[in-house]
Amino acid sequence: QAQLVESGGGLVQPGGSLRLSCAASGFTFSRYAMNWYRQAPGKERELVAFINSPGDSTTYGGSVKGRFTISRDNAKNTVYLQMNSLKPEDTAVYLCNARRGMVEYWGQGTQVTVSS
Repeated sequence: QAQLVESGGGLVQPGGSLRLSCAASGFTFSRYAMNWYRQAPGKERELVAFINSPGDSTTYGGSVKGRFTISRDNAKNTVYLQMNSLKPEDTAVYLCNARRGMVEYWGQGTQVTVSS
């Protein structure tokens, strides 16, 4: 069955960087657009970044634009989120999402905590 597994989260100081990975299996990864969402306690789930299936088009949420970069490697069935200049308000569970038409899959998420 389809599976998305995130990794790379952790505790980082403000101004630091992290690289998240999301490994996909059980479906044709290269045909799916990929998204990173995040959800902080007491807040709604927020779209962080989008990348289309070929990997040549991306969009970002306003709060992360210029600091985060989404990329994908269709040969490795993996999508990445490079996060730079992290701020305490970036603290959240980061979730990977695959979407094609009405079909979508979610990962379990990885915790990112930005704190000194």
